[in-house]
Amino acid sequence: MSENIPVEVVAEVERQMAIIRRGAAEILPEEELRAKVRRSVQTGKPLHIKLGLDPSAPDIHIGHTVPLQKMRQFQELGHRVTIIIGDYTGMIGDPTGKSETRKQLTLEQVRANAATYVEQLYKVLDRERTHIRYNSEWLAPMNFADVIALAAKTTVARMLERDDFEKRYTSNQPISLHEFFYPLMQGYDSVALQCDIEIGGTDQKFNLLMGRQLQKEEGQEQQAVLLFPLLEGLDGVAKMSKSLGNYIGIDEAPQEIYGKTMSIPDALMFKYFELVTQVPLDEIAQMRTDVAAGTQHPRDVKMRLGRELVTQYHGAEAAVAAEEHFKTVFQKRALPDDLPEVTRTAETVWLVKLLVELGMATSNGEARRLIQGGGVKVNEEKVSDVDAQIDLVDGLIIQAGKRKFARIRIG
Repeated sequence: MSENIPVEVVAEVERQMAIIRRGAAEILPEEELRAKVRRSVQTGKPLHIKLGLDPSAPDIHIGHTVPLQKMRQFQELGHRVTIIIGDYTGMIGDPTGKSETRKQLTLEQVRANAATYVEQLYKVLDRERTHIRYNSEWLAPMNFADVIALAAKTTVARMLERDDFEKRYTSNQPISLHEFFYPLMQGYDSVALQCDIEIGGTDQKFNLLMGRQLQKEEGQEQQAVLLFPLLEGLDGVAKMSKSLGNYIGIDEAPQEIYGKTMSIPDALMFKYFELVTQVPLDEIAQMRTDVAAGTQHPRDVKMRLGRELVTQYHGAEAAVAAEEHFKTVFQKRALPDDLPEVTRTAETVWLVKLLVELGMATSNGEARRLIQGGGVKVNEEKVSDVDAQIDLVDGLIIQAGKRKFARIRIG
């Protein structure tokens, strides 16, 4: 390299790059990112990092926190972090990975979801250093001529390079024209904010690169793109999703977060450590080595993961209590001391209906499946009859699954 870069600058650039690379599946292009970091170190001017989120549901789960963890790391490096709430893109719904057109949400629905969504972001991000923007700020004022000009910056052939669009096109599945606007709108967010870096999942690669394309068309310096792997859920197969029920919600109770963590496949636990905790990489590597050598049990590693997650979202004291609860209920096979109590009248009730009323199942169908799967106990006796009628008496204990309990009190 021709320019003479001070040693301390080189060292700081390498330090930041090591942090930035953690967990990344792909950096596009890495040398451009390195140059941006070097310029920031030399000038003292922070980089501007963007993460776009469409609040299609009101709650955040652990899978959503993968890019948020990286945003927090950028904050700690002194860079400027902006979360873009896609109130306008959310009305279309990201077509990525979809085999059919998504149901559109109203602006009111998206903003209602965003109200709780934004507050949950601060369980990962530094509230004081987080900038929140809504893309309606720059998309709503656009007139039809502006939209035509934006659409003219790409081609239908380019859009059909997207794997999901191409598959739908070749299989004669309909693609609504408005779906083509999603990557354009997301890409324009980067133009509006003149971002240096955009973060997203590997499934967002096309959308993030569209941001680079539009910035080039506008004569701006192009953003670098950081792509992160999608986090598999508790089943170890499908991407974590609330609709699939394989998720860990960051607003869930400490016992629930800990218990769900203990149910993930052993093969996934180190990926969770790397992507959704701040445990140093050398410690993760040592745990991996110890498990492979048989000097540490995978259960103990998972217990640490459970403590890390509960501590992050509920504090260290809650993590200790959640672990003790898990040991009592699952390792010692005893009932917890703090069973939630529910006051009822003495009556005979259909077990399916009771499970729904106690909040142990969201519907009669789910309650039936729990019973048929052997997941329901009454006074520690498994019940497998979906038509079972239960006599409610004082002290009766109902258990659904591994983590839901209730003691009936007659009043």
